[in-house]
Amino acid sequence: MSQFTLEQKESFNVLGIGTELKSHYTDFAGINKEKAEFWSAVEVDGSLDKLKSIATNDYIFAVNEAVNNKMMYYAGVMTEASLPEASRMIQFPKGEYLVVKGEAKTSEELSNQLAGIAFGQVLPEVNEVAYVGGPNTSVEMGQRDGVVFGEMWIPVVRK
Repeated sequence: MSQFTLEQKESFNVLGIGTELKSHYTDFAGINKEKAEFWSAVEVDGSLDKLKSIATNDYIFAVNEAVNNKMMYYAGVMTEASLPEASRMIQFPKGEYLVVKGEAKTSEELSNQLAGIAFGQVLPEVNEVAYVGGPNTSVEMGQRDGVVFGEMWIPVVRK
């Protein structure tokens, strides 16, 4: 089984700039392509830098959330501030979270790897908790020795 922890977290907010993912939810190649194009766009147009300028820490959040039956994806930061170009203040509830740690060569690779491990391996194997929806996020926490490291945070409930 993959390494994971169950952690209690206080509620927190992530201010995000988002896009709707149009690929079918089982089309991982399509979804990953859309996410990569989105990240490239927010880096090139300066949106990500604007978000970073109002962040309360150095973490970069890649948030998945179902909104009005749409698969939404956000680049975000933890903050209580707002920006005109931001599209959503995403509220994460206080409670228990499944946390999967990892590292990779790039931010994109880290996010994809963490989501794959969390949803493809850990959640199907863990018997005591379940993911029942709500926003989930991969969190880029920094870089060391040429690799990006971070965690996947998924809110869960006890079965």
